[in-house]
Amino acid sequence: MMTRRYLLCTGNPGKAAELRTLLPADIELVTLADVGLPADLPETGGTLEENALQKARFAHGRTALPCIADDTGLEVDALQSAPGVRSARYAGPAKDAVANMAKLLDELQGVRDRSARFRTVIALVKDDGTHLFQGEVRGRISEEPRGRGGFGYDPVFVPAGSPRTFAEMDAVEKNRVSHRARAVDELVKWLAINGSVPAGSSSSGPSGG
Repeated sequence: MMTRRYLLCTGNPGKAAELRTLLPADIELVTLADVGLPADLPETGGTLEENALQKARFAHGRTALPCIADDTGLEVDALQSAPGVRSARYAGPAKDAVANMAKLLDELQGVRDRSARFRTVIALVKDDGTHLFQGEVRGRISEEPRGRGGFGYDPVFVPAGSPRTFAEMDAVEKNRVSHRARAVDELVKWLAINGSVPAGSSSSGPSGG
């Protein structure tokens, strides 16, 4: 039987909490701190795919553990898909979520087309190969931040079909429709087929991926 012990390659506590909720309980998740790696892993790629792979490969090369890393970007149509791969550092290297949202809303002042999408790419790196999984959700950018839940850009992102931002939803509701839930769902389905997760296990994300 293949191992169910995976290194979760993120230092973002909000992201780690979501991933722990979404992944099956019988997968043992090890943190970067557990293995003595820094919270900020290298991510100098030009795409979400490159960044997710870079983090997972870096951690795998130093621990030999199967590694799960994700990179997520908010892509706004009117801004030519910015902030995109620079989402976490949109307002500077401090990764300040409030500053990032303020910059985004400032750039969208007077813009009528506020359509956007959140996209997550998950990289799984193991001794026997590398795999990528993707999830996305379309929506729009609100006029101002709303809600106290979630993290990152959640207070300004309104998913399609909802009047509320991600930050106005509880975790269960968000995880039914979120980009990260959809990417994790694809990962879990792959693991089930390839023997790392027992048949019948699933994430709490949408079954349709």
